[in-house]
Amino acid sequence: VVLLAAASLARLHGSSMAEASPQPEPPKQEAEAPAPAPAEAPAPAPAGGEEDDNAPAPEEEANVEFTPLVKLDEVKTTTGEDEEEVLFKMRAKLFRWESDSWEKEVKLWKERGTGDVRFLQHKETKKVRLLMRREKTMKICANFFVVPTISLAENAGSDRSWVWQCHDYSEGRDGTTETQYSTLAIRFANSENAQKFKEEFEKAKEANKAAGMSGEATGAAPAAAAPEEAPAKEAAPAADAKE
Repeated sequence: VVLLAAASLARLHGSSMAEASPQPEPPKQEAEAPAPAPAEAPAPAPAGGEEDDNAPAPEEEANVEFTPLVKLDEVKTTTGEDEEEVLFKMRAKLFRWESDSWEKEVKLWKERGTGDVRFLQHKETKKVRLLMRREKTMKICANFFVVPTISLAENAGSDRSWVWQCHDYSEGRDGTTETQYSTLAIRFANSENAQKFKEEFEKAKEANKAAGMSGEATGAAPAAAAPEEAPAKEAAPAADAKE
């Protein structure tokens, strides 16, 4: 009897323990990320070659032609230097002794321009002329034959400047042979350049003498296209200024 009572008590205790301890829950599954939505397929082109009004219009190139109101013909200009050879070229500044713009009775040195002074020799006649153009504008500021009667004089107080008198054709217009008996002065950057100019000037005089020119050219003007005589000892302005 005692053994049966103990066995029944053991069964009752085991059933109560089983009811008291809860069963472990199964692990929870993580939420899956939503799948991306499928891309929309392009709309099919309308059948039968019909145009879609909502479709973007293709880019078109504008072909525009403008007709000028006035037609200008090309004009060929000649410098008169095509038949000449350059013997010498150097940058300098040129002055001319002339009347003042306001007081005509007053004489002074006026700047003619800055640019390259050149000796040009004609290929056929072998005559040599001096031609100088203003830089940038290329306007002629000196143009004359270097005849044997022209003599260079050293400008007072400067070893890089020369003065001379000649018939200058730089003021000629429209192919005319307008000339002026002018007193000109030229200034170089240093005395070495001034001496080179004088040497070439003397060579040009000899070349023109050999070509048959013995005095001042009073006939035809040099190809390309003055006041009272100034005192020979009058100094050119600003002889000590830098070029």
